[in-house]
Amino acid sequence: MKEETKKKKGSKKKFFRRLFFGSLLISLVALGFLYFLDVVPLLYFGGLVFIVFLYDFIMAFLVLSKGWKRRMFGTIFTFLKTVFMLVIVFYSVSTLDFLYKIGGGNYNTENYSVLVLNSSGYETLKDIRDKKIGIVKLGDDKGLLEAKLHLNKKTSLEYVELPDLNELVNSLLSRKIDAILIEAAQRSLLEEESTGLSSNEKIIYQFSVDLKINDGLVKNVDITKNAFNVFISGIDSYGKITSVSRSDVNMVVSINPQTHKVLLTSIPRDYYVFLHGIDSKYKDKITHAGIHGIDTSVKTVEDLLGIDINYYAKVNFTSLIKIVDELGGIDIELDKGFRAYYIEEGETTNYTFKKGSNHLNGKQALAFARERKSLAEGDVGRVKHQQILIEGILKKALSKNIIIKYNDLLNALEGRFITNFGTENITKLVKQQIKDMPSWEVLKNTLKGEDSHNYTYSYKTVKSYVMEPDLDSVREASEMIHSFLKETE
Repeated sequence: MKEETKKKKGSKKKFFRRLFFGSLLISLVALGFLYFLDVVPLLYFGGLVFIVFLYDFIMAFLVLSKGWKRRMFGTIFTFLKTVFMLVIVFYSVSTLDFLYKIGGGNYNTENYSVLVLNSSGYETLKDIRDKKIGIVKLGDDKGLLEAKLHLNKKTSLEYVELPDLNELVNSLLSRKIDAILIEAAQRSLLEEESTGLSSNEKIIYQFSVDLKINDGLVKNVDITKNAFNVFISGIDSYGKITSVSRSDVNMVVSINPQTHKVLLTSIPRDYYVFLHGIDSKYKDKITHAGIHGIDTSVKTVEDLLGIDINYYAKVNFTSLIKIVDELGGIDIELDKGFRAYYIEEGETTNYTFKKGSNHLNGKQALAFARERKSLAEGDVGRVKHQQILIEGILKKALSKNIIIKYNDLLNALEGRFITNFGTENITKLVKQQIKDMPSWEVLKNTLKGEDSHNYTYSYKTVKSYVMEPDLDSVREASEMIHSFLKETE
Protein backbone atom coordinates (compact mmCIF):
# COMPACT_ATOMS: atom_id res chain seq x y z
CA MET A 1 0.00 0.00 0.00
CA LYS A 2 2.83 2.36 0.92
CA GLU A 3 4.53 1.69 -2.40
CA GLU A 4 1.28 2.39 -4.27
CA THR A 5 0.81 5.63 -2.31
CA LYS A 6 4.37 6.66 -3.15
CA LYS A 7 3.79 5.89 -6.84
CA LYS A 8 0.61 7.98 -6.86
CA LYS A 9 2.37 10.87 -5.15
CA GLY A 10 5.25 10.53 -7.58
CA SER A 11 2.95 10.53 -10.61
CA LYS A 12 1.10 13.59 -9.27
CA LYS A 13 4.40 15.42 -8.79
CA LYS A 14 5.37 14.55 -12.36
CA PHE A 15 2.02 15.89 -13.59
CA PHE A 16 2.45 19.19 -11.76
CA ARG A 17 6.05 19.53 -13.01
CA ARG A 18 5.03 18.80 -16.59
CA LEU A 19 2.19 21.31 -16.32
CA PHE A 20 4.53 23.99 -15.05
CA PHE A 21 7.31 23.40 -17.58
CA GLY A 22 4.75 23.14 -20.40
CA SER A 23 3.30 26.47 -19.33
CA LEU A 24 6.80 27.95 -19.18
CA LEU A 25 7.51 26.75 -22.74
CA ILE A 26 4.25 28.29 -24.02
CA SER A 27 5.22 31.58 -22.32
CA LEU A 28 8.56 31.57 -24.12
CA VAL A 29 6.84 30.89 -27.47
CA ALA A 30 4.25 33.65 -26.88
CA LEU A 31 6.89 36.20 -25.89
CA GLY A 32 8.99 35.18 -28.89
CA PHE A 33 6.08 35.77 -31.27
CA LEU A 34 5.31 39.10 -29.61
CA TYR A 35 8.93 40.22 -29.91
CA PHE A 36 9.09 39.16 -33.54
CA LEU A 37 5.80 40.96 -34.27
CA ASP A 38 7.41 44.19 -32.98
CA VAL A 39 4.24 46.13 -32.18
CA VAL A 40 4.75 46.43 -28.40
CA PRO A 41 7.07 49.26 -27.23
CA LEU A 42 10.35 47.89 -25.82
CA LEU A 43 9.69 49.29 -22.34
CA TYR A 44 6.27 47.64 -22.21
CA PHE A 45 7.65 44.39 -23.60
CA GLY A 46 10.41 44.36 -20.98
CA GLY A 47 7.82 44.93 -18.26
CA LEU A 48 5.67 42.10 -19.61
CA VAL A 49 8.66 39.71 -19.64
CA PHE A 50 9.47 40.64 -16.03
CA ILE A 51 5.87 40.12 -14.89
CA VAL A 52 5.55 36.78 -16.72
CA PHE A 53 8.73 35.31 -15.26
CA LEU A 54 8.03 36.67 -11.77
CA TYR A 55 4.60 35.07 -12.04
CA ASP A 56 6.22 31.81 -13.23
CA PHE A 57 8.68 31.89 -10.31
CA ILE A 58 5.85 32.20 -7.81
CA MET A 59 3.83 29.50 -9.58
CA ALA A 60 6.90 27.22 -9.61
CA PHE A 61 7.21 27.62 -5.85
CA LEU A 62 3.54 26.68 -5.41
CA VAL A 63 3.32 23.87 -8.00
CA LEU A 64 6.54 22.19 -6.89
CA SER A 65 5.86 22.55 -3.14
CA LYS A 66 4.78 19.69 -0.91
CA GLY A 67 1.44 21.13 0.21
CA TRP A 68 -1.56 19.85 -1.75
CA LYS A 69 -3.48 23.14 -1.48
CA ARG A 70 -0.49 25.12 -2.69
CA ARG A 71 -0.11 22.82 -5.67
CA MET A 72 -3.79 23.12 -6.58
CA PHE A 73 -3.67 26.90 -6.22
CA GLY A 74 -0.53 27.06 -8.37
CA THR A 75 -2.01 24.65 -10.92
CA ILE A 76 -5.17 26.73 -11.40
CA PHE A 77 -3.28 29.99 -11.89
CA THR A 78 -0.68 28.34 -14.11
CA PHE A 79 -3.51 27.06 -16.29
CA LEU A 80 -5.06 30.55 -16.49
CA LYS A 81 -1.70 32.07 -17.46
CA THR A 82 -1.24 29.38 -20.11
CA VAL A 83 -4.62 30.27 -21.64
CA PHE A 84 -3.60 33.94 -21.68
CA MET A 85 -0.31 33.08 -23.41
CA LEU A 86 -2.09 30.91 -25.99
CA VAL A 87 -4.32 33.90 -26.78
CA ILE A 88 -1.18 35.99 -27.37
CA VAL A 89 0.17 33.27 -29.69
CA PHE A 90 -3.12 33.18 -31.61
CA TYR A 91 -3.27 36.95 -32.08
CA SER A 92 0.42 37.15 -32.98
CA VAL A 93 0.20 34.41 -35.61
CA SER A 94 -2.96 35.99 -37.11
CA THR A 95 -1.28 39.39 -37.26
CA LEU A 96 1.95 38.07 -38.76
CA ASP A 97 0.00 36.17 -41.41
CA PHE A 98 -1.96 39.33 -42.24
CA LEU A 99 1.17 41.50 -42.41
CA TYR A 100 2.97 39.07 -44.73
CA LYS A 101 0.02 39.09 -47.11
CA ILE A 102 -0.60 42.85 -47.03
CA GLY A 103 1.86 43.70 -49.80
CA GLY A 104 0.46 41.21 -52.28
CA GLY A 105 -1.37 43.72 -54.46
CA ASN A 106 1.49 45.23 -56.46
CA TYR A 107 -0.34 44.71 -59.74
CA ASN A 108 -3.47 45.90 -61.54
CA THR A 109 -5.96 43.37 -62.88
CA GLU A 110 -7.75 44.18 -66.12
CA ASN A 111 -10.88 42.11 -66.81
CA TYR A 112 -11.76 41.77 -70.49
CA SER A 113 -14.91 40.60 -72.28
CA VAL A 114 -15.65 39.86 -75.91
CA LEU A 115 -19.12 41.22 -76.67
CA VAL A 116 -21.42 40.64 -79.63
CA LEU A 117 -25.00 41.60 -80.38
CA ASN A 118 -27.75 39.30 -79.14
CA SER A 119 -29.04 39.01 -82.70
CA SER A 120 -25.64 38.12 -84.20
CA GLY A 121 -25.93 34.37 -83.74
CA TYR A 122 -22.35 34.21 -82.43
CA GLU A 123 -21.90 32.02 -79.34
CA THR A 124 -18.16 31.32 -78.99
CA LEU A 125 -14.79 32.68 -80.12
CA LYS A 126 -14.75 30.13 -82.93
CA ASP A 127 -17.82 31.82 -84.41
CA ILE A 128 -15.99 35.13 -84.90
CA ARG A 129 -12.83 33.65 -86.43
CA ASP A 130 -11.36 36.10 -89.00
CA LYS A 131 -14.14 38.61 -88.15
CA LYS A 132 -13.70 42.29 -87.27
CA ILE A 133 -13.38 43.03 -83.56
CA GLY A 134 -13.38 46.64 -82.33
CA ILE A 135 -10.97 47.98 -79.69
CA VAL A 136 -10.34 51.36 -78.03
CA LYS A 137 -6.96 52.35 -76.70
CA LEU A 138 -7.31 54.25 -73.41
CA GLY A 139 -3.97 55.43 -72.10
CA ASP A 140 -1.18 52.88 -71.66
CA ASP A 141 -2.01 50.00 -73.99
CA LYS A 142 0.03 47.34 -72.13
CA GLY A 143 -3.15 45.66 -70.90
CA LEU A 144 -4.73 45.80 -74.35
CA LEU A 145 -1.61 44.29 -75.93
CA GLU A 146 -1.65 41.45 -73.40
CA ALA A 147 -5.35 40.92 -74.10
CA LYS A 148 -4.75 40.74 -77.86
CA LEU A 149 -1.93 38.23 -77.34
CA HIS A 150 -4.27 36.12 -75.25
CA LEU A 151 -7.00 36.17 -77.92
CA ASN A 152 -4.53 35.48 -80.72
CA LYS A 153 -3.73 32.16 -79.05
CA LYS A 154 -7.42 31.27 -79.18
CA THR A 155 -8.45 32.38 -82.66
CA SER A 156 -7.64 34.65 -85.62
CA LEU A 157 -9.22 38.13 -85.52
CA GLU A 158 -9.06 41.41 -87.48
CA TYR A 159 -8.65 44.27 -84.98
CA VAL A 160 -10.27 47.63 -85.75
CA GLU A 161 -9.07 50.52 -83.53
CA LEU A 162 -11.75 53.16 -82.90
CA PRO A 163 -11.27 56.66 -81.44
CA ASP A 164 -13.49 56.34 -78.37
CA LEU A 165 -16.12 54.22 -76.64
CA ASN A 166 -19.00 56.01 -78.32
CA GLU A 167 -17.67 55.08 -81.77
CA LEU A 168 -17.00 51.55 -80.53
CA VAL A 169 -20.64 51.03 -79.54
CA ASN A 170 -22.04 52.72 -82.65
CA SER A 171 -19.85 50.58 -84.91
CA LEU A 172 -21.14 47.42 -83.25
CA LEU A 173 -24.79 48.51 -83.31
CA SER A 174 -24.50 49.46 -87.01
CA ARG A 175 -22.73 46.11 -87.69
CA LYS A 176 -19.58 47.74 -89.11
CA ILE A 177 -17.74 45.36 -86.78
CA ASP A 178 -18.76 41.92 -85.54
CA ALA A 179 -17.61 42.10 -81.94
CA ILE A 180 -15.82 44.33 -79.43
CA LEU A 181 -13.03 43.64 -76.95
CA ILE A 182 -13.68 45.74 -73.86
CA GLU A 183 -12.32 45.99 -70.32
CA ALA A 184 -14.79 45.91 -67.38
CA ALA A 185 -14.00 49.49 -66.34
CA GLN A 186 -14.71 50.66 -69.91
CA ARG A 187 -18.06 48.89 -69.76
CA SER A 188 -18.84 50.86 -66.61
CA LEU A 189 -18.22 54.05 -68.59
CA LEU A 190 -20.74 52.91 -71.20
CA GLU A 191 -23.31 52.38 -68.45
CA GLU A 192 -22.47 55.83 -67.07
CA GLU A 193 -23.27 57.42 -70.44
CA SER A 194 -26.41 55.28 -71.05
CA THR A 195 -25.46 54.09 -74.53
CA GLY A 196 -28.14 51.42 -74.66
CA LEU A 197 -25.65 48.65 -75.42
CA SER A 198 -26.50 46.62 -72.31
CA SER A 199 -29.94 45.66 -73.66
CA ASN A 200 -28.41 44.31 -76.91
CA GLU A 201 -25.10 42.79 -75.85
CA LYS A 202 -24.01 39.21 -75.24
CA ILE A 203 -20.71 38.07 -73.68
CA ILE A 204 -19.10 35.15 -75.51
CA TYR A 205 -15.72 35.13 -73.74
CA GLN A 206 -14.09 36.59 -70.60
CA PHE A 207 -10.53 36.62 -69.23
CA SER A 208 -8.14 38.71 -67.08
CA VAL A 209 -4.58 40.02 -67.36
CA ASP A 210 -2.32 41.22 -64.52
CA LEU A 211 0.00 44.21 -64.95
CA LYS A 212 2.74 45.15 -62.47
CA ILE A 213 2.35 48.51 -60.69
CA ASN A 214 5.18 51.05 -60.86
CA ASP A 215 7.48 50.39 -57.87
CA GLY A 216 8.42 54.07 -57.66
CA LEU A 217 5.17 55.12 -56.00
CA VAL A 218 6.48 54.70 -52.44
CA LYS A 219 8.11 57.78 -50.88
CA ASN A 220 9.22 56.48 -47.50
CA VAL A 221 9.55 58.69 -44.42
CA ASP A 222 9.95 57.96 -40.72
CA ILE A 223 6.23 57.88 -39.96
CA THR A 224 6.80 58.15 -36.20
CA LYS A 225 8.50 61.54 -36.61
CA ASN A 226 7.52 63.00 -39.98
CA ALA A 227 4.10 63.88 -41.38
CA PHE A 228 3.05 62.00 -44.51
CA ASN A 229 0.28 61.66 -47.11
CA VAL A 230 -1.76 58.56 -47.89
CA PHE A 231 -4.03 58.45 -50.94
CA ILE A 232 -7.27 56.54 -50.41
CA SER A 233 -8.89 55.18 -53.56
CA GLY A 234 -12.36 53.71 -53.25
CA ILE A 235 -13.27 51.87 -56.45
CA ASP A 236 -16.86 51.30 -57.56
CA SER A 237 -16.79 47.51 -57.76
CA TYR A 238 -17.17 44.33 -55.77
CA GLY A 239 -14.86 41.33 -55.73
CA LYS A 240 -11.15 41.29 -56.57
CA ILE A 241 -9.49 44.37 -55.12
CA THR A 242 -6.68 44.49 -57.72
CA SER A 243 -9.21 45.06 -60.53
CA VAL A 244 -9.04 48.45 -62.22
CA SER A 245 -12.23 50.49 -61.96
CA ARG A 246 -13.52 54.02 -61.57
CA SER A 247 -12.27 55.61 -58.37
CA ASP A 248 -15.35 57.05 -56.69
CA VAL A 249 -13.45 58.01 -53.54
CA ASN A 250 -10.34 60.14 -54.06
CA MET A 251 -9.04 61.31 -50.72
CA VAL A 252 -5.67 62.46 -49.43
CA VAL A 253 -5.23 61.54 -45.77
CA SER A 254 -2.44 63.66 -44.26
CA ILE A 255 -1.16 62.29 -40.93
CA ASN A 256 1.01 64.28 -38.54
CA PRO A 257 2.44 62.05 -35.75
CA GLN A 258 3.80 65.03 -33.83
CA THR A 259 0.55 66.98 -33.51
CA HIS A 260 -1.68 63.86 -33.57
CA LYS A 261 -3.84 65.39 -36.26
CA VAL A 262 -5.33 63.93 -39.43
CA LEU A 263 -6.35 66.10 -42.42
CA LEU A 264 -8.82 64.63 -44.91
CA THR A 265 -8.74 66.32 -48.33
CA SER A 266 -11.43 65.06 -50.71
CA ILE A 267 -11.61 65.52 -54.47
CA PRO A 268 -15.05 65.21 -56.14
CA ARG A 269 -15.18 62.19 -58.52
CA ASP A 270 -16.07 64.32 -61.60
CA TYR A 271 -13.25 66.85 -61.12
CA TYR A 272 -12.06 67.81 -64.63
CA VAL A 273 -8.28 67.29 -64.76
CA PHE A 274 -5.46 65.99 -66.93
CA LEU A 275 -4.82 62.32 -66.15
CA HIS A 276 -1.10 61.76 -65.54
CA GLY A 277 0.73 60.30 -68.52
CA ILE A 278 -2.47 59.77 -70.55
CA ASP A 279 -3.05 62.66 -72.96
CA SER A 280 -1.95 66.29 -73.10
CA LYS A 281 -4.96 67.40 -75.19
CA TYR A 282 -7.98 66.04 -73.36
CA LYS A 283 -8.90 66.35 -69.71
CA ASP A 284 -11.05 63.73 -68.00
CA LYS A 285 -12.94 63.07 -64.77
CA ILE A 286 -10.58 62.14 -61.96
CA THR A 287 -12.71 59.07 -61.28
CA HIS A 288 -11.57 57.72 -64.66
CA ALA A 289 -7.94 57.72 -63.48
CA GLY A 290 -8.79 54.51 -61.62
CA ILE A 291 -9.49 52.80 -64.95
CA HIS A 292 -5.78 53.12 -65.74
CA GLY A 293 -4.72 51.76 -62.34
CA ILE A 294 -3.95 53.02 -58.85
CA ASP A 295 -0.58 54.39 -60.02
CA THR A 296 -2.33 56.76 -62.45
CA SER A 297 -4.70 57.93 -59.71
CA VAL A 298 -1.78 58.65 -57.35
CA LYS A 299 0.23 60.58 -59.95
CA THR A 300 -2.83 62.55 -61.09
CA VAL A 301 -3.54 63.72 -57.52
CA GLU A 302 0.12 64.66 -57.07
CA ASP A 303 -0.04 66.74 -60.27
CA LEU A 304 -3.28 68.43 -59.21
CA LEU A 305 -2.27 69.40 -55.68
CA GLY A 306 1.49 69.77 -56.14
CA ILE A 307 2.22 67.35 -53.29
CA ASP A 308 3.99 64.05 -52.73
CA ILE A 309 1.83 61.02 -52.00
CA ASN A 310 3.94 58.79 -49.75
CA TYR A 311 1.66 55.76 -49.72
CA TYR A 312 -1.71 54.57 -51.03
CA ALA A 313 -4.54 52.29 -49.91
CA LYS A 314 -7.19 50.92 -52.23
CA VAL A 315 -10.58 49.57 -51.14
CA ASN A 316 -13.80 48.54 -52.88
CA PHE A 317 -17.45 48.04 -51.98
CA THR A 318 -16.83 44.61 -50.45
CA SER A 319 -14.00 46.05 -48.34
CA LEU A 320 -16.15 48.77 -46.83
CA ILE A 321 -19.06 46.49 -45.96
CA LYS A 322 -16.82 43.90 -44.28
CA ILE A 323 -14.67 46.42 -42.39
CA VAL A 324 -17.64 48.27 -40.91
CA ASP A 325 -19.44 45.05 -39.98
CA GLU A 326 -16.38 43.56 -38.28
CA LEU A 327 -15.92 46.78 -36.32
CA GLY A 328 -19.41 46.18 -34.96
CA GLY A 329 -20.78 49.14 -36.92
CA ILE A 330 -19.78 52.79 -36.62
CA ASP A 331 -21.39 55.92 -35.20
CA ILE A 332 -21.71 59.18 -37.12
CA GLU A 333 -23.26 62.61 -36.57
CA LEU A 334 -25.24 64.42 -39.28
CA ASP A 335 -26.39 68.04 -39.61
CA LYS A 336 -29.14 67.01 -42.06
CA GLY A 337 -31.07 63.84 -42.69
CA PHE A 338 -31.51 62.18 -46.11
CA ARG A 339 -32.51 58.92 -47.80
CA ALA A 340 -30.27 56.50 -49.70
CA TYR A 341 -30.50 53.00 -51.13
CA TYR A 342 -28.46 49.79 -51.42
CA ILE A 343 -28.78 47.38 -54.34
CA GLU A 344 -27.85 43.70 -53.97
CA GLU A 345 -28.65 41.04 -56.57
CA GLY A 346 -31.27 43.27 -58.15
CA GLU A 347 -33.08 44.04 -54.89
CA THR A 348 -33.15 47.62 -53.60
CA THR A 349 -33.14 48.47 -49.89
CA ASN A 350 -33.91 52.04 -48.82
CA TYR A 351 -32.24 53.60 -45.80
CA THR A 352 -33.09 56.77 -43.89
CA PHE A 353 -30.30 58.68 -42.17
CA LYS A 354 -31.60 61.11 -39.58
CA LYS A 355 -30.23 64.38 -38.27
CA GLY A 356 -28.04 63.73 -35.25
CA SER A 357 -26.56 60.38 -34.22
CA ASN A 358 -26.72 57.36 -36.53
CA HIS A 359 -25.32 53.84 -36.07
CA LEU A 360 -24.41 52.22 -39.41
CA ASN A 361 -23.76 48.63 -40.41
CA GLY A 362 -21.73 47.74 -43.52
CA LYS A 363 -24.49 48.00 -46.11
CA GLN A 364 -25.81 51.22 -44.59
CA ALA A 365 -22.26 52.65 -44.64
CA LEU A 366 -21.92 51.85 -48.35
CA ALA A 367 -25.29 53.43 -49.16
CA PHE A 368 -24.32 56.46 -47.07
CA ALA A 369 -20.96 56.83 -48.86
CA ARG A 370 -22.39 56.51 -52.39
CA GLU A 371 -25.54 58.64 -52.26
CA ARG A 372 -25.43 61.99 -54.06
CA LYS A 373 -28.69 62.45 -55.99
CA SER A 374 -30.77 63.21 -52.91
CA LEU A 375 -28.21 65.69 -51.56
CA ALA A 376 -28.52 69.42 -52.20
CA GLU A 377 -24.74 69.67 -52.74
CA GLY A 378 -24.62 66.60 -55.00
CA ASP A 379 -21.15 65.10 -55.28
CA VAL A 380 -19.63 67.69 -52.93
CA GLY A 381 -22.13 66.56 -50.29
CA ARG A 382 -21.18 62.95 -50.98
CA VAL A 383 -17.45 63.49 -50.43
CA LYS A 384 -18.25 65.26 -47.15
CA HIS A 385 -20.19 62.18 -46.09
CA GLN A 386 -17.24 60.00 -47.10
CA GLN A 387 -15.05 62.07 -44.77
CA ILE A 388 -17.57 61.59 -41.95
CA LEU A 389 -17.49 57.86 -42.65
CA ILE A 390 -13.66 57.70 -42.60
CA GLU A 391 -13.66 59.62 -39.31
CA GLY A 392 -16.17 57.16 -37.82
CA ILE A 393 -14.06 54.18 -38.92
CA LEU A 394 -10.87 55.73 -37.49
CA LYS A 395 -12.50 56.44 -34.13
CA LYS A 396 -13.84 52.90 -33.85
CA ALA A 397 -10.62 51.26 -35.05
CA LEU A 398 -8.51 53.24 -32.55
CA SER A 399 -10.84 52.65 -29.59
CA LYS A 400 -9.75 50.41 -26.70
CA ASN A 401 -12.74 48.12 -27.19
CA ILE A 402 -11.55 47.01 -30.64
CA ILE A 403 -9.28 44.36 -29.09
CA ILE A 404 -12.23 41.92 -28.82
CA LYS A 405 -12.89 42.32 -32.57
CA TYR A 406 -9.21 42.40 -33.54
CA ASN A 407 -8.92 39.04 -35.26
CA ASP A 408 -12.26 39.41 -37.05
CA LEU A 409 -11.12 42.79 -38.35
CA LEU A 410 -7.90 41.29 -39.75
CA ASN A 411 -9.94 38.59 -41.49
CA ALA A 412 -12.23 41.27 -42.94
CA LEU A 413 -9.28 43.27 -44.28
CA GLU A 414 -7.38 40.32 -45.75
CA GLY A 415 -7.69 40.34 -49.52
CA ARG A 416 -10.09 43.28 -49.47
CA PHE A 417 -7.66 46.17 -49.57
CA ILE A 418 -4.18 46.75 -50.92
CA THR A 419 -1.55 49.23 -49.84
CA ASN A 420 2.13 49.97 -50.30
CA PHE A 421 2.38 51.24 -46.71
CA GLY A 422 4.59 48.29 -45.79
CA THR A 423 4.72 45.92 -42.82
CA GLU A 424 7.44 47.88 -41.02
CA ASN A 425 5.43 51.11 -41.15
CA ILE A 426 2.28 49.41 -39.90
CA THR A 427 4.07 47.93 -36.89
CA LYS A 428 5.71 51.31 -36.15
CA LEU A 429 2.33 53.03 -36.21
CA VAL A 430 0.73 50.42 -33.95
CA LYS A 431 3.68 50.55 -31.54
CA GLN A 432 3.48 54.34 -31.28
CA GLN A 433 -0.29 54.22 -30.75
CA ILE A 434 0.11 51.67 -27.92
CA LYS A 435 2.90 53.71 -26.34
CA ASP A 436 1.28 57.16 -26.41
CA MET A 437 -2.45 56.30 -26.74
CA PRO A 438 -3.07 59.79 -28.19
CA SER A 439 -6.46 61.22 -29.13
CA TRP A 440 -6.39 62.13 -32.81
CA GLU A 441 -8.02 65.31 -34.10
CA VAL A 442 -9.60 64.98 -37.56
CA LEU A 443 -9.75 68.00 -39.90
CA LYS A 444 -11.62 68.04 -43.21
CA ASN A 445 -11.41 69.91 -46.49
CA THR A 446 -13.11 69.42 -49.87
CA LEU A 447 -12.08 70.85 -53.24
CA LYS A 448 -14.76 72.99 -54.87
CA GLY A 449 -15.84 73.44 -58.48
CA GLU A 450 -18.60 74.39 -60.92
CA ASP A 451 -21.01 72.07 -62.75
CA SER A 452 -20.25 71.86 -66.47
CA HIS A 453 -20.31 69.62 -69.56
CA ASN A 454 -17.29 68.96 -71.73
CA TYR A 455 -15.46 66.42 -73.87
CA THR A 456 -13.30 63.94 -71.98
CA TYR A 457 -10.42 61.66 -72.90
CA SER A 458 -12.70 58.67 -72.33
CA TYR A 459 -15.49 60.19 -74.47
CA LYS A 460 -13.93 62.43 -77.11
CA THR A 461 -17.05 62.82 -79.28
CA VAL A 462 -19.79 63.28 -76.66
CA LYS A 463 -19.92 65.90 -73.92
CA SER A 464 -20.21 64.50 -70.40
CA TYR A 465 -20.99 66.05 -67.03
CA VAL A 466 -17.81 67.30 -65.35
CA MET A 467 -16.90 69.58 -62.45
CA GLU A 468 -14.64 72.45 -63.51
CA PRO A 469 -12.10 72.96 -60.68
CA ASP A 470 -12.17 76.13 -58.61
CA LEU A 471 -8.47 77.01 -58.93
CA ASP A 472 -8.49 79.02 -55.70
CA SER A 473 -9.88 75.99 -53.92
CA VAL A 474 -7.12 73.79 -55.38
CA ARG A 475 -4.42 76.28 -54.37
CA GLU A 476 -5.82 76.62 -50.84
CA ALA A 477 -6.00 72.83 -50.43
CA SER A 478 -2.39 72.48 -51.57
CA GLU A 479 -1.22 75.17 -49.17
CA MET A 480 -3.23 73.62 -46.33
CA ILE A 481 -1.60 70.22 -46.85
CA HIS A 482 1.93 71.67 -47.09
CA SER A 483 1.35 73.74 -43.94
CA PHE A 484 -0.18 70.77 -42.11
CA LEU A 485 2.84 68.58 -42.87
CA LYS A 486 5.20 71.19 -41.40
CA GLU A 487 3.34 71.62 -38.09
CA THR A 488 5.13 70.59 -34.90
CA GLU A 489 4.05 70.13 -31.31
